[in-house]
Amino acid sequence: MSTLSLLAPAKLNLFLHITGQRADGYHELQTLFQLLDYGDTLHFNLRQDAQLSISPAIAGVAAEDNLILRAAKLLQQYSGCNLGADIQIDKILPLGGGLGGGSSNAATTLVGLNHLWQLQLPLHELAQLGLQLGADVPLFVEGKSAWAEGVGERLTALKIPDCWYLVLKPDCEVSTLQIFSNKQLTRNTSPITIAAVFEEGHTNDCEPVVRALYPEVDNALKWLSLKTNSRLTGTGACVFGQFADQASALQVLNELPAELTGFVAKGVNQSPCHSKLGL
Repeated sequence: MSTLSLLAPAKLNLFLHITGQRADGYHELQTLFQLLDYGDTLHFNLRQDAQLSISPAIAGVAAEDNLILRAAKLLQQYSGCNLGADIQIDKILPLGGGLGGGSSNAATTLVGLNHLWQLQLPLHELAQLGLQLGADVPLFVEGKSAWAEGVGERLTALKIPDCWYLVLKPDCEVSTLQIFSNKQLTRNTSPITIAAVFEEGHTNDCEPVVRALYPEVDNALKWLSLKTNSRLTGTGACVFGQFADQASALQVLNELPAELTGFVAKGVNQSPCHSKLGL
């Protein structure tokens, strides 16, 4: 095999609690990650030399900061592999949206090149490697919707009941650093158990701060709340609502005001990337 195309799926945080802050500045979290059957697509073409390339360039992201290239170089160095790849990306997930696009791209690169280069590294080893690139990367490497603790890296795969989501993208980009450094952010929410996770009422601790700083997000949540229970994913900017079927979600999508864009996606318990590779 010399070519491979894989979906790098988006994620939603169905809730997000911040239960403490560590000495290194990182926050202790509890969250439920829902993978979607929607995301960017990465196309890998094998090279017999060790060269790596990515196209097209992602607007606003310097080449040295591109998580796809960083993941590929990290895997090369870790494995001692002398093969390379030309990588193309069909980018549809927004930057700063809280959908995990960059982390998913990095993880899909690790999983895809592990397959293409025939390295046969186990997923748990790739997940540990991916943690160097970001706290959400192990989720996408493991490829299962999951309960998460720690900084988001301690994962327990969960089966989430089937449903559809309408995801809205307000016209702004939220700074995760700005939200987590905000003095108004709740940092002492009482931990809950996995058994309690599907009960109603668990919210996103970042939402009040994001709503106060980004009126576009506040307006999107207000609009969607007229149709269904609306929530923020991650630190935003994207917000989402849950629906029992695709038709109901599409109906609300068709009613969107001009200042909002969005998409409808199905929640999945296994990443489409992993399903394709038989992992």
